[in-house]
Amino acid sequence: MLGICRGRRKFLAASLTILFVPAITWIYLFAGSFEDGKPVSLSPLESQPHSPRYTASSQRERESLEVRVREVEEENRVLRKQLSLAQSRGPAHHRGNHSKTYSMEEGTGDSESLRAGIVAGNSSECGQQPVVEKCETIHVAIVCAGYNASRDVVTLVKSVLFHRRNPLHFHLIADAIAKQILATLFQTWMVPAVRIDFYDADELKSEVSWIPNKHYSGIYGLMKLVLTKTLPSNLERVIVLDTDITFATDIAELWAVFHKFKGQQVLGLVENQSDWYLGNLWKNHRPWPALGRGYNTGVILLLLDKLRKMKWEQMWRLTAERELMSMLSTSLADQDIFNAVIKQNPFLVYQLPCFWNVQLSDHTRSEQCYRDVSDLKVIHWNSPKKLRVKNKHVEFFRNLYLTFLEYDGNLLRRELFGCPSEADVNSENLQKQLSELDEDDLCYEFRRERFTVHRTHLYFLHYEYEPASDNTDVTLVAQLSMDRLQMLEAICKHWEGPISLALYLSDAEAQQFLRYAQGSEVLMSRHNVGYHIVYKEGQFYPVNLLRNVAMKHISTPYMFLSDIDFLPMYGLYEYLRKSVIQLDLANTKKALIVPAFETLRYRLSFPKSKAELLSMLDMGTLFTFRYHVWTKGHAPTNFAKWRTATTPYRVEWEADFEPYVVVRKDCPEYDRRFVGFGWNKVAHIMELDAQEYEFTVLPNAYMIHMPHAPSFDITKFRSNKQYRICLKTLKEEFQQDMSRHYGFAALKYLTAENNS
Repeated sequence: MLGICRGRRKFLAASLTILFVPAITWIYLFAGSFEDGKPVSLSPLESQPHSPRYTASSQRERESLEVRVREVEEENRVLRKQLSLAQSRGPAHHRGNHSKTYSMEEGTGDSESLRAGIVAGNSSECGQQPVVEKCETIHVAIVCAGYNASRDVVTLVKSVLFHRRNPLHFHLIADAIAKQILATLFQTWMVPAVRIDFYDADELKSEVSWIPNKHYSGIYGLMKLVLTKTLPSNLERVIVLDTDITFATDIAELWAVFHKFKGQQVLGLVENQSDWYLGNLWKNHRPWPALGRGYNTGVILLLLDKLRKMKWEQMWRLTAERELMSMLSTSLADQDIFNAVIKQNPFLVYQLPCFWNVQLSDHTRSEQCYRDVSDLKVIHWNSPKKLRVKNKHVEFFRNLYLTFLEYDGNLLRRELFGCPSEADVNSENLQKQLSELDEDDLCYEFRRERFTVHRTHLYFLHYEYEPASDNTDVTLVAQLSMDRLQMLEAICKHWEGPISLALYLSDAEAQQFLRYAQGSEVLMSRHNVGYHIVYKEGQFYPVNLLRNVAMKHISTPYMFLSDIDFLPMYGLYEYLRKSVIQLDLANTKKALIVPAFETLRYRLSFPKSKAELLSMLDMGTLFTFRYHVWTKGHAPTNFAKWRTATTPYRVEWEADFEPYVVVRKDCPEYDRRFVGFGWNKVAHIMELDAQEYEFTVLPNAYMIHMPHAPSFDITKFRSNKQYRICLKTLKEEFQQDMSRHYGFAALKYLTAENNS
């Protein structure tokens, strides 16, 4: 900042020099050209060497004066050159020092807004150049409600994190759904120097529910009005953002603008970039009152302490009540009321340059706001059409948005050097656990994966389901990666009940999945499927972590632990609900086994009954699952008995048994040490047996495994000797842990393993 001030002082000094030095010089020369009150000509053409008044001394004096004139003219030429260079470097210099100083005129091509800003007292002075301290915390408030907004806000947060160089404190006014999603997301994201606080949006509904609102944002679109009451009383200032915002610069630049507020200015806003408030968009269009074009509230700078002293709560309520008597409802939610208040009290607003909120709305005039797209700082997708809005630069805007949409969020976990982070118990525990591992251990990567925290976005799509009131409801639980998406529609056709799925995807793949799901009539017609994204990190497929995520987020008392490659028989959902009652699963520790079969055919006429399945089994169209490669995995199901069974029957645990089971939701989790291929289900069934679960085979239930290309992990298992050695080591350690935890009863697992 001091450098800029010095530069402006040099600019002023240079200007004065150019103006005054020549004048002073010529005055001096003019005065010196008189001798005895008579002028002496300095022109060589007028010199008269033979004049009696001409002497050697006067000749020397005149020559020295001519030399001095030439020197002054040369100095002036150099000064003018330096001045022009300084002027040409000025804008670039400002753009290259965003973290220190910010000028209001910077980057805007909107001369009307610029003049309006100057008239409003928004011009900056050298002595008041704003600055953001290196480790100063920037506070950001966002209203976020529902599944879609929770997904949209992530792109906004990514764009802010990408550019930021300061600690951030997000204040999220969220409903119960958004809080559940975002609390898990930020907890697993573990971004240093970022703090999150939640405020219950549902508790605020009564504050604004009396205001009729036609805007698509609904009641949540009015909640920015009550931030002075909602946010902590000791919070002095905050940047308020809509969820459909994308940052193209460091948010610290916007935070610095607070220092430019003067007098009673308490609201920083950008002028609305459409003709909405001018009332000329269509015949009989009657908008709320506004100052000129009005202001857009997608980006707001709030001086909370001053607003509270001004009794903001009373101010906006009285204005809203008065205007609603004639307007009846708001069309643009909180924005209408903000503008009505500003119309009555124009001194409240500090007009931000338009590049702080380039509005891509219907009827937008945002193209008049900037000379070049590189000048932009904040893009606001405030049209219901979002990315489909019309603008001559929309491709640039869309590409910028998509960059952050698909950007790997794990890369944003970077430390802010020189800024101490608040102590995080989870992070400290993780570091302690990792430090206890031996990095020279050949199985280090396997062990490390157990402690890896994967960023998790719950309920990526809309979810709506109320479990059956008879407490018999069952959720199908499974996990998958991108190469199994094609199974989703088929499973939804076979299973009409609720489903909980954990998907292991990158940020870019998550968006591909979103487009796939939104383009599927089958998937979009189902609101009882919970899609939970676990973002990729590390070299292994964390199969048991994925299962645990899917298990943890079910809303029914029972769950069917399946895999994505299996299609359940038609009607299995209702059959399992009846079996839950018949076998008193609520009061007994039972694991109900659904017998598993497989086909090697990609096109299968799915059997509609047990009799039809047995016929296909006899013809060789179907086989018992893994009959050819891993008989032990399902042999204890006793398929020979199942063929003729009409009632449920009990089977005993055997080594390597890994059936697909229905259990209560309180069953133990899967062990995370097993990743990729091998022993991930076996270990879980072993633990169920150790906890004295009774394994009961259902006589009229079945599921069929559909063929697919070998997974990457099974290929690694088959080709990598060290992989197999590490898996064996992990198995032995798991069995030892079982013995320590369950005592004498667990010795049979060691014996069974040795005999197998």
